[in-house]
Amino acid sequence: MSNSSSITEFLLLPFADTRELQLLHFALFLGIYLAALLGNGLILTAVACDHRLHTPMYFFLLNLALLDLGSVSTTVPKAMANSLWDTRAISYAGCVAQVFLFVFLMSAEYSLLTIMAYDRYVAICKPLHYGTLLGSRACAQMAAAAWGSAFLNAVLHTASTFSLPLCQGNAVNQFFCEIPQIIKLSCSQSFLSEVWVLVGNVFIDFGCFVFIVLSYVQIIRAVLRMPSEQGRHKAFSTCLPHLAVVSLFLSTGVFSCLKPPSLSFSSLDLVVAVLYSVVPPAVNPFIYSMRNQELKVALNKVISLTFFTAGKLSICLHN
Repeated sequence: MSNSSSITEFLLLPFADTRELQLLHFALFLGIYLAALLGNGLILTAVACDHRLHTPMYFFLLNLALLDLGSVSTTVPKAMANSLWDTRAISYAGCVAQVFLFVFLMSAEYSLLTIMAYDRYVAICKPLHYGTLLGSRACAQMAAAAWGSAFLNAVLHTASTFSLPLCQGNAVNQFFCEIPQIIKLSCSQSFLSEVWVLVGNVFIDFGCFVFIVLSYVQIIRAVLRMPSEQGRHKAFSTCLPHLAVVSLFLSTGVFSCLKPPSLSFSSLDLVVAVLYSVVPPAVNPFIYSMRNQELKVALNKVISLTFFTAGKLSICLHN
């Protein structure tokens, strides 16, 4: 038996026991991480550099890319380092930082996806009021509210979780410090305060979900009333990427929370955690750029400029 005051580090769940599989997981995570960095980095650069993309929709997309970069950088580098160096350890402070950053970034992303649903609702259902309802000041305030509320939520969860007396050892049954796995290390009945925080979060998250659903009900009704087939297609094409990202975010998160205890074993927990914490940040940029012609043009310009600059630099160095 140990308590939280004597714990100086936690032991994370390894992906494999054999050296070959550990290196394979390192290479796989490295590929996913580089894809996430490249995709989100290109979106950030394209939105920042192309003045035609300085609109509310792309402003929120820029914020989403920032959050995706942060969330994937919170969990993946440590997992790669542990696989590469054949270790399981993470310091107590490192574990606290992981919990805080992960909750902060995930909460902000969900809030931002809710705001993006409102953006699509106003753009399609109230296009004449779009500039008024979603001016630059209103967009900045909504983004600040998403980041600020997520920060407070992360502080509350982190403080509540790590104030628990931990008397079940220090082995976290996950590849990163996850709140439910840390709660399992607490003494019996001592985790009720964190449970109440989680219950409060469930109600808020459900409210956001209802708002997103109602927004899309109104959007679908408005689109179906459009006389032009081309107009309907254009309206749907601006909504489909957001709807796909929301579906991916919610489906993986809900499954991880609601999967039956009978299905809770290490390998499945690892797969589910990868699905909701690693896959969305890597996939989101490709979902948004797949059907968005404006973003495609801006990304092509960024890529062409990058290769042109690299080529000029190479020539200068060669000479």
